[in-house]
Amino acid sequence: MCRSRRSEIINRGGDDIGMIQLDILAVGNLERDEEGRILEANSTSVLIRTPDRLIVVDPSTKYMKPMVKTSFKQIGVFPKDVDTVILTHSHRDHVENLGFYKNAKVYIHSGASEEIPGATVIDDDEFRICEGVTMVHTPGHCPEECSVFVEADRRYVIAGDTIPLEANFRKNVPPALNSDPDLALESIKRVRRYADVVIPGHGFPFMAEW
Repeated sequence: MCRSRRSEIINRGGDDIGMIQLDILAVGNLERDEEGRILEANSTSVLIRTPDRLIVVDPSTKYMKPMVKTSFKQIGVFPKDVDTVILTHSHRDHVENLGFYKNAKVYIHSGASEEIPGATVIDDDEFRICEGVTMVHTPGHCPEECSVFVEADRRYVIAGDTIPLEANFRKNVPPALNSDPDLALESIKRVRRYADVVIPGHGFPFMAEW
């Protein structure tokens, strides 16, 4: 993991009591062949620490599990203490490690084609998880797609595949895999209106404005 680049963008809040902190557990990737077919996909996984909650957004794939474990050790947090998991959507490359968080309540937005056993399904356009952390429905990649808006030292959006890669944001291009390209563009605009920092579904965090 490129820690120097991460530290430039993710300010973990220092020693301020009550500050929401974000940590990248694993930086995802997305590789395609010359014809656009996916060769490899692993999602970025993020830990949100609030004064009374430990939240993981997108557990990612089994391939990324060693990196996730290492990040927990470095942060000094145990996966068993994670009380909440938010799935941006139900695709395999975002959910494979869900069983790693055995004590967590799982949230996903309605509309998924695949059921996530035991998950709480949210129908609201916006759903507050706790103070400073909100699930926001941002469909287009797939019907259930959501992002997580976080009010911390800056305004962060953990975007999942609303914005799979930084290039989608910079070029205002919907994800190559999408259920509704017009909705996908509207969702990118919604993220753009809020975010100071975007954490894409398959890459490093980046500043919304250069």
